[in-house]
Amino acid sequence: MKYTQLGRTGLKVSRLVLGTMNFGPQTDEPTSHGILDAALDAGLNFVDTANVYGWGENKGRTEEIIGTWFAQGGGRREKTVLATKVYGSMSREGETWPNEDRLSALNIRRAVEASLKRLQTDHIDVYQFHHIDRRTPFEEIWQAVDVLIQQGKILYAGSSNFPGYKIAQANETAARREMVGLVSEQCLYNLAERRAEMEVIPAAQDYGLGVIPWSPLHGGLLGGVIKKEVEGGRRASGRSADALANSSVRAQVQAYEDLLDKHGLEPGEAALAWLLTRPGVTGPIVGPRTAGQLESALRALELELSEEVLAGLDEIFPGPGPSPEAFAW
Repeated sequence: MKYTQLGRTGLKVSRLVLGTMNFGPQTDEPTSHGILDAALDAGLNFVDTANVYGWGENKGRTEEIIGTWFAQGGGRREKTVLATKVYGSMSREGETWPNEDRLSALNIRRAVEASLKRLQTDHIDVYQFHHIDRRTPFEEIWQAVDVLIQQGKILYAGSSNFPGYKIAQANETAARREMVGLVSEQCLYNLAERRAEMEVIPAAQDYGLGVIPWSPLHGGLLGGVIKKEVEGGRRASGRSADALANSSVRAQVQAYEDLLDKHGLEPGEAALAWLLTRPGVTGPIVGPRTAGQLESALRALELELSEEVLAGLDEIFPGPGPSPEAFAW
């Protein structure tokens, strides 16, 4: 396993992040525990979740599955850098009540306590804001975070789905309070979706945040979806199916798969390996539903993409270019 520092912190994390969103909704508890054990055995120490994972009437279920894994002992919690998120409503359908979502000091305090209980731990290593809250000032958010840090319930704060200007605003406010501020940003970033390169990633780099890309295969679109259709009759679904309905996108994905086939590379592994070459990226989030998918993701760590392949990928999926040149002179 390869490790790096999380942004400007002294925290050392693996270059792949284990995403757990499938634990509960698609992957049962025993299988989830097996994936967590296999990840830890491989040296993958960074586990990401969110309080709302489990979804619908089962919000919080994913954190509970991680909690029962920690409860097995064997150094599982001690070896894990644990990240979870707050923002989404935890109310059950028909039971909506004020202050059970967003980033008010009250909800942050309650959400941390509930996550700690489900996760069966006494602290969260990286507590992330799942979305911006346009109604709550950062002064209030940082006041709540400061209290939790002093209490030892969280160690670092991170963001997710923040635009560049909010990263700047958050950390400038934190600096005035003499706080560390945000140390990481989770953003949608992959070969097919590179808009983060214009503002989000430069802001993260300037403020010393580690970038943690989510959806590195763009909902399966970059995982060899056309090849799977041809060879196994496995039809694309969800976001991939919607994208492939566009003839220009399908042609782009076909060119991508042809390039990698020419060089004997697996599409999903190459997409992850590409992200590992990008400036500012700490590590992409992989969300395996099975142990086999985890093994494939781990192979990406050993993959060295040639200059020819990298140039070919840039030609097929060109980035937007730097800001402001991407939209100005």
